Amino acid sequence: MKQIKYFFASLVAVALVAYLVHHWLIELNDPGYVLIGAGEWSLETSLTMFTVLQIAGFFLIYHLFRLISALFRIPAQYSKRKHALKTNRSQQALIAGLFDAADGNWERTENVLIKHAGHSGAPLLHYLTAARAAQSRGALDKRDEYLRQAVAHSSDTNLTVGLTQAELHLSEQQFSDALATLSKLHSINPSHARVLKMMHQAYRHLEDWEGLSKILPSLQQNKILLETEIKLLETEIHSRLLKQAAAENDAEAVRNCWRNAPEHIKSLPGIANIYFAAMISLNAGAEIISAVELQLSRHWDYTTLLLYADIDSGDLRQHLLAAEKWLAVYPNDAVLQRVLGKLALKLQETEKAKQYLFKSIHLDPSVEAYQLIGEALITQGDKETACDYFVRALELASVGVVQNIESITA
Repeated sequence: MKQIKYFFASLVAVALVAYLVHHWLIELNDPGYVLIGAGEWSLETSLTMFTVLQIAGFFLIYHLFRLISALFRIPAQYSKRKHALKTNRSQQALIAGLFDAADGNWERTENVLIKHAGHSGAPLLHYLTAARAAQSRGALDKRDEYLRQAVAHSSDTNLTVGLTQAELHLSEQQFSDALATLSKLHSINPSHARVLKMMHQAYRHLEDWEGLSKILPSLQQNKILLETEIKLLETEIHSRLLKQAAAENDAEAVRNCWRNAPEHIKSLPGIANIYFAAMISLNAGAEIISAVELQLSRHWDYTTLLLYADIDSGDLRQHLLAAEKWLAVYPNDAVLQRVLGKLALKLQETEKAKQYLFKSIHLDPSVEAYQLIGEALITQGDKETACDYFVRALELASVGVVQNIESITA
């Protein structure tokens, strides 16, 4: 329509110019004369007509070229219009696919989204939503294929695809696969809250306590967990690492775990007892005897005290003397009396051991105290009385078993 307007405007302009030239020449009483010759041919006309032809020819040639140019642009314009149409259809398909996903029509969601993903302005949304739909219907191979397509349409620094991939792996309990993806994302953005939260989840399910210990500072700095949760997690990590090292019968690994633990963790009786028990089981108790004594001076704990009695210090006399110093503070402690009796028995000081053990039973009867008295009596040759104490130990143990059963069935 614009081209037609321009053409008629040009004709009007030509007519106006021709009229002005003709009027000017009439006023001069000289119509002008133009002669053009070429070989045997010649063209003779007035100046007015020549001017009109020149102007008309210019406009005709100009519009001819514009017409040719428009014809050449037709394929590109058609392609552009076709692409716009496909883009609109892909947008409509995306909306329809999201509605189908919300309704749980997983297979239809996949078909609609994948069919139009190639022409979409947001192909990531198509492939990621299709991947979720494929997993929801159990088609994990299709899910992985759609995720690969999403990666191909994503930049290296885009976390969206990786986060979706990790989330889908976690929901399918594919924790190793999820962790591999999350590790890459963590290297791109170490402080990303969602990445850290999913890494925490994956490490816990894999019981990878060493890996969890590495991201613990980030979990705390970025406030992924509450402060109380961080403290509980930190305690669990160090206790698990100590137990793993002990299970591997690696004394050096146990030492390293203890050295790497912060002081506020070492001061916890539960963690310290795990370390002490591990070193004792690995025949390295002599290394920790001073640490056990220091721990007991800070926090009187019966588990620690019982572990102290099991240490092979190499100097039982000094061991017993150190333990007897605690009597000044805890003279009526049944557990301490039992520990002293056990240490005296190791020194073959039978009478001294019996004194401590009898007092322990008087304060609070225990299975171990009865057994130790029985062992002391056997060393003195009094087997009949020893058997009597062994029977008492069994009776007390059976009472404890019955009470445990009743508490469980109650």
